[in-house]
Amino acid sequence: MEPLFVLFLALALDVLFGEPPRPIHPVVWIGKLTSLMERIALIHGARAQLVYGSIITLVIILAFALPVYFFLSFLHNLSSVAYILLTALLLKTTFALKELRRAALKIKWFLTQDNLEEARANMSALVSRNTQDLSKPELASATIESVAENLCDSFVAPLFYFLLLGVPGAMAYRVVNTLDAMIAYHGKYEYLGKFAARLDDVLNFIPARLSALLLVIAAYLCREDGKNAWRIMFRDHSKTESPNAGWTMSAMAGALRTRLERKNCYVLGDSNNPLSPQLIGSGIKLLNISALLWICLIMGVILLAFIA
Repeated sequence: MEPLFVLFLALALDVLFGEPPRPIHPVVWIGKLTSLMERIALIHGARAQLVYGSIITLVIILAFALPVYFFLSFLHNLSSVAYILLTALLLKTTFALKELRRAALKIKWFLTQDNLEEARANMSALVSRNTQDLSKPELASATIESVAENLCDSFVAPLFYFLLLGVPGAMAYRVVNTLDAMIAYHGKYEYLGKFAARLDDVLNFIPARLSALLLVIAAYLCREDGKNAWRIMFRDHSKTESPNAGWTMSAMAGALRTRLERKNCYVLGDSNNPLSPQLIGSGIKLLNISALLWICLIMGVILLAFIA
């Protein structure tokens, strides 16, 4: 039953305290190490970048997942109580449901007040794109898109790998997802992040589709348009560059009966409901119900494994 206690305590830590202080947050240190290794990547040519980027990815995965594995193995033999407490604390650092909700609600508040300047300034907590020229509907769209995509990246996927591989698995996923966000971009060092990006695609293949299904079920439970969520998900999921993000974003667009659009990149859903701050609130509600469904499912799997 230890995994159940660990999961429950990690979720409680997220609800009560949110994110740990930056100086001790593993994701911050993943980012620092990635930035350091990226700065010394004075290499040219696609093949050399690909090889170095693959090395960066594997080294950082090992640098964070292996110490967690050995530390927790040692602690498990030393004290069950200390093991559960510290395992839960480490697990908490791999997901960020409360922070995702907080960031989205902050944008919703600024948009409600028509404070577009502050909304744009705070969008960096949710998206990496340039938001300085985004209109009010575009800011609402970007927020809803981020809520949908991060249901997978920031909650479903880390706990999926916790269920399969324990906290070291969840930590390894968080490393890959962070690397994908930091170095998997187009430009001078495009191939530096190719390996991390493809590995992130592989790791998110199942969690993304699970997350989309959770959103469809949540739409039915929240009296949103579950049937339309299902239809739009299958119609539009392939319109995004990412093979995974389109599933959750199109399911969200369908559930809210709105159109989510990133200029010159994709258009998901139909514009039955105009984008507004109120739709962000509806998207957050779907996020909450989807997360609750996922928690119940994981706990059920753990209990079944214990009984068996």
